[in-house]
Amino acid sequence: MTHTPADKLRALLTRDQIITMPCCFDPLSAKLIEQQGFPLTFMSGFAASAARLGLPDTGLMSYGEVVDQGRNICSAVSIPVIGDGDTGYGNAMNVRRTVQGFARAGFGAVMIEDQLAPKRCGHTAGKAVVDRNEAALRIRAAVEARQETDILILARTDARHDHGLDEAIERAAMFHDLGADILFVEAPHSEAEMRRICDQLDGPTMANLLEGGLTPNLPPETLQEIGYSIAAYPLTLLAAAMKAMTGALAEFKTGQVSPDRLMPFDEIKTRIGFDDYFAMEARYDEGD
Repeated sequence: MTHTPADKLRALLTRDQIITMPCCFDPLSAKLIEQQGFPLTFMSGFAASAARLGLPDTGLMSYGEVVDQGRNICSAVSIPVIGDGDTGYGNAMNVRRTVQGFARAGFGAVMIEDQLAPKRCGHTAGKAVVDRNEAALRIRAAVEARQETDILILARTDARHDHGLDEAIERAAMFHDLGADILFVEAPHSEAEMRRICDQLDGPTMANLLEGGLTPNLPPETLQEIGYSIAAYPLTLLAAAMKAMTGALAEFKTGQVSPDRLMPFDEIKTRIGFDDYFAMEARYDEGD
């Protein structure tokens, strides 16, 4: 029996255990996440924009570029991937197209948010949200598009920033009533706020743990006790990769990179997939 990415994600959400979700930015980072045994990943808009364009997450990455990046990521792994659909890239009809396009690309869920375009990273300055009516229209359009394909809707609100936690919770509750599958209130400022979010909302909720961000980076066991279903880590791998690369480049200037900094060549080949490729190739050798 074939299980779709959405089916796999639904099954994960029925477990009585929080899902620790490192976020990816390209097919290789997604493969490493799967190889380390994590059951779910998220294509971080911040990290994907940095990796694909070398530019900040300020709405510069187009719908087509996002879908292309996502298709390559989803094709590289068997675990479900959540995609960052930003604001839906336009009006309600654009939201519908975004949801359907993300489903065809292989995502298990798509995140749609209520920021004013061009959107911003949730932990940086300059973000603002649309009014409730427009926010509701986006999620309604996403939910209706879901009826024509197989994908979950992750509804996000950034209203905490300018309008306070009460407004953010009320928007998230509205998204739930409209049919969103997972709720995400971005950037609560304290553990007490995180507890209010989970206490007052029905359905699965996601916490976003950005090192150095506005939200307390609580351990997974505490997040589970609070009531979260998913703990997302959007920049951990990107930050680790950038630190490793800049460290190696600094050593290059002095002559040679220390072997301690480097993954052995044999492991690189295995993790990328050379061993699997050669094993499959051998099945087609002449005379086999």
